[in-house]
Amino acid sequence: MPASTIDSVANARFDEKKAYVQDGQGQTFFDDGREIELLHFVYRHPSINEIRGSPTNVLKAIDEYGRTKKYLMNVGDDKGRIVVDLIAEVKPQIMVELGGYIGYSALLFGDAVRKAGGKRYFSLERNPEFAAVIMSLVDLAGLSDIVKVVVGSSAESIKRLHTEGLHHIDLMFLDHWKPAYVTDLKLCEHLHLISPGTVLAADNVIKPGNPPYLEYVRSSVDQKRQSSNSDQMTKVDSSNFGKNADMYKDREGEEKISTETKGNPNLVYESKLVNSFEPTGEPVRSQTRPVHHMLTEK
Repeated sequence: MPASTIDSVANARFDEKKAYVQDGQGQTFFDDGREIELLHFVYRHPSINEIRGSPTNVLKAIDEYGRTKKYLMNVGDDKGRIVVDLIAEVKPQIMVELGGYIGYSALLFGDAVRKAGGKRYFSLERNPEFAAVIMSLVDLAGLSDIVKVVVGSSAESIKRLHTEGLHHIDLMFLDHWKPAYVTDLKLCEHLHLISPGTVLAADNVIKPGNPPYLEYVRSSVDQKRQSSNSDQMTKVDSSNFGKNADMYKDREGEEKISTETKGNPNLVYESKLVNSFEPTGEPVRSQTRPVHHMLTEK
């Protein structure tokens, strides 16, 4: 049985100097041009020579934009540090993230994977413009040797990577379209990409919330065996997943996911919740980062 890897930071104090601006609370908080504006901000930065080749300095520039210009829906330094510590302990050879946005997590976690001796960090992002931003910042940071950006829907990208030779994921970070958490997890189970020993880290499962995901990873083998899924492509009711659940709807149409994959109900997960802070400084006692250690297969 794996040992516990993450300590609670519920009693920590947030450094208000690090807080992002608060405009993320409005209706428009992404995909309004700020992602391209960020690129210009970073490449025109007075310290661009020091930024080149340094993941840490690229992250500092991104944080500077988020603190002084416009909100960015990044994982942020505080929550990100939890996963960085997890990477240092797990030492994954292969890590996959579902949902890359502008590359903050790819830079932070990709650098950590490289320092831990890992081989590859796959960043899956559906929006091609966001993916282009990730690629540019990854290249600027000097991480192109380890970070690979995969453009397309998460399910199709997972299938394509498997077809191209990906056989196992050591650590997976879920931070994409919330209704797809369960179906993508089941797909990875079905393809044997995750197996006993794989570690999952999932964001935003308490606030704005992802009850189906928590129910799935907390269910017993018998409960999962008894549950049934539709065998057809279906629209997912995303009304209970928070305001960013339909993040690509306007641009790329209604998201559809397949519920035909049953996953592997024999896998048992151990769940742990860890408190932290949003980049704005909002305490996330209600938005904790669960890390699920896969224990056994029955």
